[in-house]
Amino acid sequence: FRMIAMNSKCEIGDQLPPNGVLEPAVYELIGGVYASVEEKEPWCRGAKAVSEIGVFTPETYQTPSGDSMPSGLRGASRMLEEAGHQFEILDEESDLSTYRVLILPDHIPVSVDFAAKLQAYLDNGGKLMASFESGLAPDGAELALDAFGVSKASDGPVDAEGKLVRGVVFERGDYAEYLLPGESLGDGLPPVEHVMYIRGMDVEAKPGAEVLAEIVPAVFDRTWKHFCSHRQSPSGGIVAAPAIVRNGDVIYISSPIFTQYNQNAPLWCKQLVLNALELLLPNPLLRHDGPSTILTTLNEQATLNRQVLHLLHYIPERRGLDFDIIEDVIPVYDVALSLRVEKPVSSVTL
Repeated sequence: FRMIAMNSKCEIGDQLPPNGVLEPAVYELIGGVYASVEEKEPWCRGAKAVSEIGVFTPETYQTPSGDSMPSGLRGASRMLEEAGHQFEILDEESDLSTYRVLILPDHIPVSVDFAAKLQAYLDNGGKLMASFESGLAPDGAELALDAFGVSKASDGPVDAEGKLVRGVVFERGDYAEYLLPGESLGDGLPPVEHVMYIRGMDVEAKPGAEVLAEIVPAVFDRTWKHFCSHRQSPSGGIVAAPAIVRNGDVIYISSPIFTQYNQNAPLWCKQLVLNALELLLPNPLLRHDGPSTILTTLNEQATLNRQVLHLLHYIPERRGLDFDIIEDVIPVYDVALSLRVEKPVSSVTL
C-alpha cells in the first residue's frame, strides 16, 4: 500500500516448490492483499506526486556506510512524513522551480555552480532551510552563500586525539550543548533549554540576520578531564552563539538536527524544525489533526482532473532483531484534514 501510494507498481515473486504444486495458503494471503490493491488501481493509474518541498540527498558526495540512506536524509524524511508534508528527494541536478521550500539536511556541500543555482532559486521567490555543515563550500572553509546569514566562527572543539567532534555521535553525549528557542520557534515547546546531543557548527550571525534560537554550552564537555554522573553535562546557563538564524527567506540551523532525530528522535528536534518550516511555509499543501503515525501522499491524475490523497496508518514495531513487524492494523477515525488547491473543487469522494 505504501508503494502504490507513492506511485510505484508492486508485485510478488515466488519459487515453485519441488513437487510442482503451489501452496494454497500462501496464495490466499497474497490474494487477500492484492484484492485490496486491485480496488485502488483506478485511483493510482497515471498518478504523479504533488509535492512542494525538495529535500537534498548527499549521496552525490558520500556513500552511505552500512545503511541504505544517509542519516540526515533519513531524519529529515521521517520528520516531514510524520508531519504530513509533501516532499521529494533531489540532488543538485534537479529542476528546483516547482518547489516552494528546499531543505539541505546536515551534510550537503555547495559548490560554486550549485550556489549560483540556489541563489537563482531564491531570487525567483524560493525559500531555503539548511542545517549543520550544509551550505559549506566543498573545502569546508566557509558558507558558500551570503544568503545563509551566518559565517563560520571556528571549526569547534577536538577530542583527545585531535579529531573534530562536531557531528560525531558519542554514546553519552560527551560534547552536548543546549538550544534555547526564541518566541517565534517556541510553539509546542516549554520555554527551557533543549539538549542537542550532537555538537553543532560554531557560527556567527551576519548583520541583519535574525537569531531565532541560541546555543547555551554545557558547563564542561564530558572528557577525561571532567566527570558528570548524568547522561550529559548540565547547561552552563550562559548564551554563547546563535543556534537558528533567519535571513529573509533562508533559515539556518547550526546543529545536525536531522541526524540527531535519526539517532534518537527527540520530539523537540522535530518541533523546532516544523516551527521553522512554518515560518517559511505558512500555508502547506496538507494539514491533518491525526497521529504522526499516519502516512499521507497527495497525487494527481491529470487526465481525470482529480487529486488523490492516500492516508495509511500502520505502526511498525521492532519485535525481533532483524526487521520491523506490523501485526495489528489499528483504525483511525474522524481525522480532520485540509488541502490547499489551485482550482475550484467540484466534488470530494471518500
